[in-house]
Amino acid sequence: MAGKIIIDAERCKGCGLCVTACPKNDIVISNRSNKAGYFPAQPVNKNDCTGCAMCAIICPDAVIEVFCESKARRGAEQKGKPKLIKEKA
Repeated sequence: MAGKIIIDAERCKGCGLCVTACPKNDIVISNRSNKAGYFPAQPVNKNDCTGCAMCAIICPDAVIEVFCESKARRGAEQKGKPKLIKEKA
């Protein structure tokens, strides 16, 4: 499974819990502050995310969205041909 996270930087308070929860160490605290003066978390390399959602689960402010996609689905999208499911009659 491949994953992708989106962190709402304006709502993130930079507590760092997601940084410690990420098994791939793919989240860091930004060196730029948001409008509220907090230093929010940000993903390092979007290709390393596994989609485990540990960061979103531990986030006290629920500012992290996790999207994951299976290898089979990515392969179908790359070929440009959608796979149809045949229903049993």
